[in-house]
Amino acid sequence: MKMMLPFFFILLSSILISRSNASVVDFCVADFSVPDGPTGYACKKQAAVTVDDFVHVGLGAAGNTSNIIKAAVTPAFAAQFPGVNGLGISIARLDLANGGVIPFHTHPGASEVLVVIQGAITAGFVSSANKVYRKTLNKGDIMTFPQGLLHFQVNAGGIPAIAYVSFSSSSPGLQILDFALFANDLPTELVKATTFLDDYQIKKLKGVLGGTG
Repeated sequence: MKMMLPFFFILLSSILISRSNASVVDFCVADFSVPDGPTGYACKKQAAVTVDDFVHVGLGAAGNTSNIIKAAVTPAFAAQFPGVNGLGISIARLDLANGGVIPFHTHPGASEVLVVIQGAITAGFVSSANKVYRKTLNKGDIMTFPQGLLHFQVNAGGIPAIAYVSFSSSSPGLQILDFALFANDLPTELVKATTFLDDYQIKKLKGVLGGTG
């Protein structure tokens, strides 16, 4: 034991010295002049950073809900809001017209918190045990959606609904289940084999969502 003590103190000292010499970076504003990678955008040189990098003004206006799902998501992720790059946070605005829906989707890179600002929204998610957690939310209500789980939002009132959603990543990612199945060139036979839908239903959905195959 006595022989181990000197080794322990040497190891502890080396760790402390290493930490004291490590550089501390306050932020990493996204540098859009180079492509982003798996870890996000590269950092803009601090001399080029301005206060406008930390301010985003795009969420005050309603998104365009004139589409098949009667909904719009206006993101303020790293790609739109360079100041959040590397901070592990981001936000978006959600607009749902009457009858609007955000279909089953997942964010592989982040958990989500939703707060309703106007109207009512029925929201829910499905756990990995296939248990459904759903609730109709009214103005001021908040719901969280764990990372990677399928979830949805549906307008549950008689007026357009508005919500803000925050994420635990500056680039949360998105995959919409319906689009993954029917908006690409995945052959109908494979979709049929993996979903138990018939040819007519699959081709109809592919036609609606622009898929082929």
